[in-house]
Amino acid sequence: MPDTDLKQRLAERFREVNGDHPMTGADDAYVSAQFVTLEELCAAHGRDADAVRRLMLGRRLPLPGYLRSDGAEMVPADLFALADEAGGVELLEGWFTAHWADPAAGEAEWNAYLSGQYVCLHSVTPVAIRRKEYLTAAIGAAAGEPDAGSARWSARLHALVDELDALEPAFTAYDRLRFGGPTSRDICVDAVRARFPRR
Repeated sequence: MPDTDLKQRLAERFREVNGDHPMTGADDAYVSAQFVTLEELCAAHGRDADAVRRLMLGRRLPLPGYLRSDGAEMVPADLFALADEAGGVELLEGWFTAHWADPAAGEAEWNAYLSGQYVCLHSVTPVAIRRKEYLTAAIGAAAGEPDAGSARWSARLHALVDELDALEPAFTAYDRLRFGGPTSRDICVDAVRARFPRR
């Protein structure tokens, strides 16, 4: 049986980071389709769920991406992949932050990763995080380019939007509550396609 105190502490930490917002039936359905429960993932990988909860609370692994309305801790199926690639949980932080030349940027991204809020990527890796950052900046700046509105510009813009679209899942209404507004998909994919139809 899971340690109920650990589960409670993890739920409290999750709400400290994300706020206390209700999950609707539609939110639950989306999350169940996109993520797996911590218990299921640990069982599949031969890991102890309570030990993983301690790593999350100890800022060694990211918090769950969502808490379903039944209290299930929902995590990405590749939750352990980065730690495995780094050579173990104890090496993960150094491996992760080394992907940024600026130590302060690496530290900021590590903190963002630990928050569990990188639900904006199908696969949360330093490479994908950096690519998403580049794409959202390039899409945001596109309207100010000298050839804005031209056919070549439109093709360039839509290539960026299509790449971001492939990196990001659909999001759910809960995300707009916890992030306090529209998601990057809303702003950089859906709104851009509506404003600048393909030519």
